[in-house]
Amino acid sequence: MKVERLYGITIYLLNHGRASAAELAKYFEVSVRTIQRDIDSLCLVGIPIIALTGVQGGYEIAEGFKLDKQMATSDEYAYILTALRGLTTATNNPKIRQALEKIENMHQGKETGVVLDFSVLNEEVNDILPILQQAVLSKKIIQFEYTNNQNECRKHQVEPVAVVYRWYAWYLLAYSRVKEDYRTYKVIRMKQPKVLSETLTREHPPVGQILKEIEEKNSYATIEVTIYCKARIKVRAMEYLKSKIIKEYSNGDALMSFMAVRGEQFWFGTLLSLGDEVEVVEPEEIRKQIITSAQKILALYHKL
Repeated sequence: MKVERLYGITIYLLNHGRASAAELAKYFEVSVRTIQRDIDSLCLVGIPIIALTGVQGGYEIAEGFKLDKQMATSDEYAYILTALRGLTTATNNPKIRQALEKIENMHQGKETGVVLDFSVLNEEVNDILPILQQAVLSKKIIQFEYTNNQNECRKHQVEPVAVVYRWYAWYLLAYSRVKEDYRTYKVIRMKQPKVLSETLTREHPPVGQILKEIEEKNSYATIEVTIYCKARIKVRAMEYLKSKIIKEYSNGDALMSFMAVRGEQFWFGTLLSLGDEVEVVEPEEIRKQIITSAQKILALYHKL
C-alpha cells in the first residue's frame, strides 16, 4: 500500500505541480505526518522533491525530471480496461478497439465489478464523431449545419476544442468566431459536418477550464422548480428529474425540488409525462408554461 502511495504522490506532483502536505494528505486520505514521511522516503530513493516554505509553499518535483516507466498497478489497469470497454460501446472508433485489445492482452486478471454500457449513444452520431475528432486533433476549422432549440437551422464555422460527453449526450466544444465566445453544440443536431483546410491560429485554454467558465456564465439560465409529488411517483421524480425531497407527508406524498435549465425540453417533457401525479408549486412561470402546453394538447385532440 505504501509503495503504491509513494508512486501516486510522484505522479500527482508531476501532473499538478506544487502541492502542500495538507493537500496531499486529503487526496491520499492519510495524515500530514504520513505524507511528510513519504516525501522523505521518495527523496532517499532519488526523486528530486523540493520543499518550499511560506504561504505559497509545498512540495514540487525539480523541473526536467521524468519517470522512465509509469507502470500502473493491477487495480489501475482494471479501471483503464473498464473505461476503454465503455468507450468502445459509445463509438465504433477502430483505434479505441485496438487500444482495448492491447491492454487486455497485457493485463488479464482483476475486474472492477463495474460495466459501462453507452451503446445507446452510438446509434445516431457514429458517422459524425470521427469527423469531429479529426477536426480537433488536426486543429482545423469545422463547418456544419445546426438546428437550435428554436428549430432554427444555420450554418456554422467554428474552431473545435474537444468532443465531450455530458448531460446524457455528445457535444462539440468549440470557439465561435461570430459570437467570439466558447459554445457547446449537441452532436445529434448537426448535419453535413466538414473539416475545412483552414488551420486554427489561436491557442485555446484547457478543456476543463473552458467548461467551468461556460457553466459559471450560464448559471443564470437555471431555475429551481418545486413540485408536489404523489407517493407512487416519488422514485420516478428522483430518478428522471434528479429531484430531492424537501418534506414528506403522512400519506407518503412529498414536496420536492430540482434545478432545471430554461429552454431545455428534456426535463419539461418528463414533467408533463408524470401527468396529474405531480403539481408544480413554483415558480409561477413554469405553472403557466404547463397550462399553455396542456391547453394546446387538448385543443389538438378536440379536433378529432
